[in-house]
Parts: sequence; structure tokens; C-alpha cells
Amino acid sequence: MKKIILGFILLLSLGLCPALYFIVGPKLNQMQIEALITCLIVCGISALYCFIVGELTNNNSQMDKLWSLLPEVYVWIMAAKSSFDLRLLIMAILVSLWGIRLTINFGRKGAYRLKFWSGEEDYRWKVLKAKKEFQPHFKWALFNLFFISIYQNVLVLATTLPALVSIGSNKPFGIVDIIASVLVLFFLAIEMIADETQWRFQSKKWAMINNGQKLEDLPEPYNLGFNTLGLWNYSRHPNYFGEQAIWASFYLFSIAAGIGIINWSMIGALLLIVLFMGSSTFAEEISKTKYPMYSDYCKKVSRFIPFKRYVKRDKIKENA
Repeated sequence: MKKIILGFILLLSLGLCPALYFIVGPKLNQMQIEALITCLIVCGISALYCFIVGELTNNNSQMDKLWSLLPEVYVWIMAAKSSFDLRLLIMAILVSLWGIRLTINFGRKGAYRLKFWSGEEDYRWKVLKAKKEFQPHFKWALFNLFFISIYQNVLVLATTLPALVSIGSNKPFGIVDIIASVLVLFFLAIEMIADETQWRFQSKKWAMINNGQKLEDLPEPYNLGFNTLGLWNYSRHPNYFGEQAIWASFYLFSIAAGIGIINWSMIGALLLIVLFMGSSTFAEEISKTKYPMYSDYCKKVSRFIPFKRYVKRDKIKENA
């Protein structure tokens, strides 16, 4: 059922959204086209950089480092093209706050170095590269080119399309804009709380392990190996939930701009949902091989939406 839903969202994004552009509109005006061309140039340079540097260094987290930086660049370009219209200015500020949070969180994991091409690579790329499906290397190189470098760069640009379609709007900043702003800040707070809880949990767990203790001998809940504290006791990926909700809320700005309740700028938010479904599935496959109780955790706790299925840590302990 989940695969069917995932496939439906993907088809909806790739099929319906372009159709909405040509059938429903609105078509891009001159200012929007100029802003889009500038953003596409940045996107193309970024994709080329990610592919070349990823291949030369064997570190495929180049796009991961740029993920929190590019949206700000795109939205500020759009805001400048609008002569810093209030709506676009607010959107740019909100995206900047989002980017600062993500950059700090990624940076403290060792992702950024003075040698910009180095830094910690996402563990999932290492696992994926080792799979037989990507042997010999040219198969991985193609994956790096088309998915990691091109697709993900285009996706990041697509998430900012609500700002693009809002350029030149004659609708004043109003109640829908305020609602969108409050929602973005609310879900940003959820991400910050989830990230901080995860950081403290993993730091303490690894400090005890590096001090010579075995995982199974650690105190509750660290002996599980995975985090069940705070929001993680209600959602397996509260940070992913916040991320998807932020860009869905960002889409509301296009509605406030008078583009229509359903318009083609939703494609970024929809494709992001598909990406996180696939990414979380792969990450959980890895966790299940590392931690015996993770499968039980998956059965009791919602993947994304917090509070959907509640689980108490003592219940996990009883099954250990």
C-alpha cells in the first residue's frame, strides 16, 4: 500500500504539475522567467560541481552540503527580482532561518571542512555504493550524475517555486501569508527540537561506547542503539516530518499570492515527500540490521507524523 501511495505521489508530481502549468496556469511572466533562468544557471553549476567533485574525491555528500544553502540563494534571487516585495522578503527570511538551522546541524556532524570537498560523507551513500547493483563503478557514476547531482539539485530548486510564482503578485500580504509564516516557524521549531534531542542522545551514547562500554551494557534507553527520547518516542523521523511540513507550508504563500489553491508550484513539496519516503525506508533497513529492537520500534511508532502511534520506552524494554 505504501509503495502504491508513493508511486501515486510521484506520478502526480511528474504528470499533473506540468499539466497544471499548461492547462490552468498561470504562465510565467517576464520577471519570473528572468529569475528562473538565473536560478537554473546556479542549479546547473551546482550539479556539475557535485558530480565532478564527488567522483574525484569519492565523497558523494557534496550535494548534502549544498542542500541547506541553495534554497536561500534561489529565494533571495527571486526576492531581488520582485524588488523585495514584502511577501518575497518574508519568504526569503524564513528560508534563511531554515537554512541556518540545517547548516549548523549538518556542520556539527563534521560535514564542513576548510577543504570544502572533504568532510564526513553520509553513511547511507557508503552502504549504497557497496551494493552489487552499483558494481562496477560506472553504474555508481551514472547514479551520482543523474540522481545525486542532477535530480537532487533540480528538486531543491523545485521546492522554492512558490516564491517564483509569487513574483509580481498584485495580492497584498494578508492572513494566508501570516498562517504560512507561523506554520513554517512552528515546524522549524519541531525540527530544531528533534535535531537537538538526537544530537544529545547520539553524543552521550558514543561517549559511553568510546569509553569502553558495550552497547548492550549501556543504561536505558541508550542500550537500544537508537533514539526513543522526546519526539522520537512518537515519530521515527520527527525531523523529516518537520522538513516536509515546512515546504508544504511554504506552498501556501503561492495561494496567498493569488495563484490558486492547486497550482503547479506544488511539485517541489510533493517530490520531497517521495524522496523522504525512500530515504527513510533505506535508513531503516540499515538500522534494522544494526539494532535488534528497531523492527519492534517500527511496528509501534509512526514513521513521520508524531502522536499517530504512541510508544512508551518501558514497553520497548519489556520486549528487549
